[in-house]
Amino acid sequence: MTYDVMVVGGGPAGLSAAQNVRARGRTVLVVSNPLEENPLWKAERVDNYLGLPGVSGAELLTAFRRHAEAAGAEFQEGKALSALRSGEDWYVSVGNTMAQAKAVVLAAGAARGKKFPGEAELLGRGVSYCATCDGMLYRGKRVAVLGWTPSAKKEAAFLEGVGCEVAYFDRPRDCAVLGAEKVEAVRCDGAEEAVEGVFLLRPAMAPGDLFPGLAAEGGFVTVDRELRTNLPGVFAAGDCTGGPLQVSKAVGEGLIAGQKAAAFAAALK
Repeated sequence: MTYDVMVVGGGPAGLSAAQNVRARGRTVLVVSNPLEENPLWKAERVDNYLGLPGVSGAELLTAFRRHAEAAGAEFQEGKALSALRSGEDWYVSVGNTMAQAKAVVLAAGAARGKKFPGEAELLGRGVSYCATCDGMLYRGKRVAVLGWTPSAKKEAAFLEGVGCEVAYFDRPRDCAVLGAEKVEAVRCDGAEEAVEGVFLLRPAMAPGDLFPGLAAEGGFVTVDRELRTNLPGVFAAGDCTGGPLQVSKAVGEGLIAGQKAAAFAAALK
């Protein structure tokens, strides 16, 4: 089956895009990993999504998924491995299958590098990827910021501004997050610090691995105001387009990308 739109990624941006494609009467397939693997799932409390303060990340994602499902979006669990365009269609390999669509919305989030020891185990229990998202949870506490990006020091300053005591590590090469049930310390290049939170601020990986020739800058997909990339029929939304890495921004961009992708597909028929 050829879908009008394929969405790569089942987080807030992808689900928003899918719902908006369906709102315009177009077919849509969402290719994604299980919701539980989305970093937002482990957020115990989200206070900055307008109108719904205090909900958990899991509650938000579940509500978003149900909305998209009720609208008629179809889902395929798996990881998109490669993509190519033939004629007017995009073909994306998902595991050992191939999905086909007239347009694509790339909403796979900000790709993160190889995980450090303890990072995955303590994600949501002291490990975070976004200071502006989770900083308020650590007010009055000592945290470590591990920064590899030009904006990392700004995020460290933000944490200090909200009342955190910050230990900053600039581009550490060897790291480990320590703790049993929650973060207790971090070890970077042989130096160990007792902390209650660790913010890992990495640059995103180049998304051109999936879409060869896709324009990117600083590891994030380059888009215009209509969320179009430099590739015909490929749109992008959410964390993969850059900061702020916030749910509200992802949902808004998903809306625009979904609308524009649906219009692109309709124009081909």
